Amino acid sequence: MERDGLGALTVEEVAREAGVARATVYRTFPGGRDEVVGAAVAHAVAGFFADLRRDIGDAPDLATLLERGLVAARRRLESHAALQRALQEEAGQIVPRLATVMPLVIDGVRAELTSRLARERLRPGVVPDQAADLLARLFLSLIGSPGSWDLDDPDAARRLVRGQLLAGVVELDPPG
Repeated sequence: MERDGLGALTVEEVAREAGVARATVYRTFPGGRDEVVGAAVAHAVAGFFADLRRDIGDAPDLATLLERGLVAARRRLESHAALQRALQEEAGQIVPRLATVMPLVIDGVRAELTSRLARERLRPGVVPDQAADLLARLFLSLIGSPGSWDLDDPDAARRLVRGQLLAGVVELDPPG
């Protein structure tokens, strides 16, 4: 897909690249090309977030996790050649496929944030599950579309996270 684009992908090409017979591809992916593409997208998304987890490392708190995550995810997204090509040339084919895996992504990010929120001093009235859901959705949205925020700049990510995303959720220690 990275080399020739999603539109040019065939089961025959997949079999040739994998060094297997076309029938083997169909046994593994009975849905044919559509199932192969769906599996490839799911695999790429899982790999993206596994790599992101390594980029973030051991963040001592929720704010640091989000700051590192936004910067690293934005860099990974911008440098992902296959995805960038697909978004520019074949958005109509790739966006619906990404949409099918996004509920799983949201669930995974929400679970991580729920775990992290349990270790934070929450502001009065904050419901951890609801806050985690909102933060997960905002985090993922900002990765794809940061608006006026320069997420290549760790200081900008810090201001965004501490001044906007977490300001009404956790009691943050004053800077200094």
